[in-house]
Amino acid sequence: MEVVNARQGALTCFEVLNLLNEIKSSGSKQRNQKSYSTLLYASKKYLKSRPASVQTKEGIENLMRALKPFKLTPAEILQIIDLRPTTSAILSLIIEESEARLTSEQEQQILELVVKHLPEPEPIGVEVDIAEHRKYLNA
Repeated sequence: MEVVNARQGALTCFEVLNLLNEIKSSGSKQRNQKSYSTLLYASKKYLKSRPASVQTKEGIENLMRALKPFKLTPAEILQIIDLRPTTSAILSLIIEESEARLTSEQEQQILELVVKHLPEPEPIGVEVDIAEHRKYLNA
């Protein structure tokens, strides 16, 4: 793997999951295939249990446009997309100095935008599917 542009910016979990899917589908062979396959498997398994698993590019873009009036930092927007907050308490942990920057009505508007643009993920257990893991090791 090669870093093409180190200053490009941070990726959302949705983008990472898509990248991992592309890497696996390309069938690239690595020197340490078992470790590489295990890393791919564990990363994808984790990301599939997160909100990224049901997000769409259009939903993320629409949310980003809708959040512009709130003057959030890129890092705060990234965390909102990745964490999909559903309560003011969680949102206040994401947005630095939220009490000074946002009213409670604005916080509620942000939460409504999140619900509108980012679908709720299905609850998934974190059980390990041995057969699926072996498929990655033998690929």
